[in-house]
Amino acid sequence: MMLAVTSCYTVTSLNDKYASTGAKFSGSEFTFLMCSSMTVFLMFSLPFQKIHFTLTWQSFAAVLLIAVCKLLEFYMSILVLRQLSAFEMKAWLGITLFASYITDVIYGAPISVLKLICIVITAVGLIFIVRSGEKKEVDYKRIVLPLVLYLGAKYGYGLVIKSFSEYASPTMQLLPALALISLVLLPKAAPWKLIKKEPKVTFIVVLARIPNSIGMLIENAVISTSLASYSFIQPMILVSLFVIALIRREQYSKLNLIGGVICVCGVILFQIAGNIL
Repeated sequence: MMLAVTSCYTVTSLNDKYASTGAKFSGSEFTFLMCSSMTVFLMFSLPFQKIHFTLTWQSFAAVLLIAVCKLLEFYMSILVLRQLSAFEMKAWLGITLFASYITDVIYGAPISVLKLICIVITAVGLIFIVRSGEKKEVDYKRIVLPLVLYLGAKYGYGLVIKSFSEYASPTMQLLPALALISLVLLPKAAPWKLIKKEPKVTFIVVLARIPNSIGMLIENAVISTSLASYSFIQPMILVSLFVIALIRREQYSKLNLIGGVICVCGVILFQIAGNIL
C-alpha cells in the first residue's frame, strides 16, 4: 500500500511544483482546483468502499479538523514550493516521523529500538538533503511559518483520521471536508475565470488529482495501520524523486547524494524491521 501511495504522490508532487512555479496559481486557486476535483473523484469511489458516518459531534468535529488540515496543507505547500523544490519540501517532513511513531506507541504499539534506529537513520538523511539546499537563495524568513503549518497539517491529518475513524470512516471524514473547502474558496478562486485564462494548465492540474485521490484512499488505509508508516510515505516519495532526478542526470551536491542514499537505507530497514516484528 505504501508503494502504491508513493507512486501516486510522486506524480502529483511534480505537478504541484509546476502549478506553483510554472503556472503560478495563487494559493486559493490551487487549493480550490485540488479540493473540488478530488471531491468529484472521491464521490465516484463511494460505491466501492465500506463507509460509515455517525450523527455525533465527533464526526462533525473530524470533518472540520480535516478541512483545516487540508486547507493548510494545500495552501501552504504552494507558498513553500516557491522557495524549495518538491524534493527539499518532502525532506522537511522527516520531522513528523518521530511524532507519528510516538503517537503509535501511545495508541498501544510496542516500542521497537530497531524501528527507532531506522527513523533516526532516515532523519539524518533528510537533514543532509535539507542542508544541501542551503547554498541556494532560499528566504527561510518568508516560508518558516508556512513550512511549520504545512508540517503540522500533514501530521494532524493522520492523527485526526486515526482518532475519529470509530465515528466516521476515513473517506467520510475527507470527502465532506474537501467539499466544504471548495465551497468556501469558490468566490475567491473564480474557477470560470481560471479556466478561461489557463484552460490547458487547469486541465493538467485537475487531471493529476486522479492519482492524488487514489493515493489518499490508500493512504487512509495505511493510517489505520500505523501513523509511523503513514509518515514514512513522504521519505519514500523523496526517494522516488531522487531516483527520477538521477535518471534525468540532474546535478546533485555530495550532501544531496549522501542524504538520498541514507534515506533509502532508512526506509528499507524500517520496513524490514516491521516484518521482523
